[in-house]
Amino acid sequence: MPMTSLAERLGHDAGSKLVIISCDDLGASHSANVGVYKALRDGMATCASIMVPAPWARDAALRYQPGDDIGVHLTLNCEYEAYRFGPITHAPSLHSGEAGFPRRIADLWEHADPEEVLRECRAQIERAIAWGIDVTHLTPHLTAITLRPEFFDVYLELAVEFRLPIRLPSTITAEQAGFPFRQLAADEGVLFPDHFNHDWRSGSRDRVYDELGSLQPGVTEIHVQPVIDTPEARALTDAAIGWIDDLELVTTDAKLELMLADSGATLIGFRALRDAMRGA
Repeated sequence: MPMTSLAERLGHDAGSKLVIISCDDLGASHSANVGVYKALRDGMATCASIMVPAPWARDAALRYQPGDDIGVHLTLNCEYEAYRFGPITHAPSLHSGEAGFPRRIADLWEHADPEEVLRECRAQIERAIAWGIDVTHLTPHLTAITLRPEFFDVYLELAVEFRLPIRLPSTITAEQAGFPFRQLAADEGVLFPDHFNHDWRSGSRDRVYDELGSLQPGVTEIHVQPVIDTPEARALTDAAIGWIDDLELVTTDAKLELMLADSGATLIGFRALRDAMRGA
């Protein structure tokens, strides 16, 4: 008997094309908060994930409305040179020498204590819940805990503990990662989209068009990082120009809407995966 596909578990035909348009870095700035919620409420985005340790995370939580599909963007890096923030727990191994989380993943992997990583990530989820967010999924900031076995164990443990689906790349093989991360998650009953492009270029327009132009059956997650155009956003990084375009892409771009329609895709959020996972 063939295995049930993820699409079928979500109540769709096996050949259905289901698309999640997710917004990263909610809470990273005021500009991100306004942009992400605009993308969710006025645009085509279907879910977002909050960076609990970031300075504007509490503001993001206060803007939350029941029904918003919000996950936790588990954060152990702060890549900005001048804009710094760090862990919400006592975690000496998660601090860089320049204040806050390390900027580079390599530094995190070299110094982070897995026990402190587990405690910090659990605290981030618990704080989001305490703020009143009905957490629907987990995503890793910069994939810091996805592709390192000792930190992937933390990711998977928390997904099982809180019964939440997760984001996993599909463009990196088990051989490239050095361990079967997707199979390990499946063995634990943790759900994740079938397709997710591991591509972190700032500005998503071409990447999103490419994804929709070659959409495969199953669940495809496409991530964007929308912000409103403000001096704050532009002061953070030159990459903000791409984020500003992301907001235009998911709120005003007629081509995106047409491509989705032509593909026959159905938009969904991570809540559908969470409900299926908990229903099992």
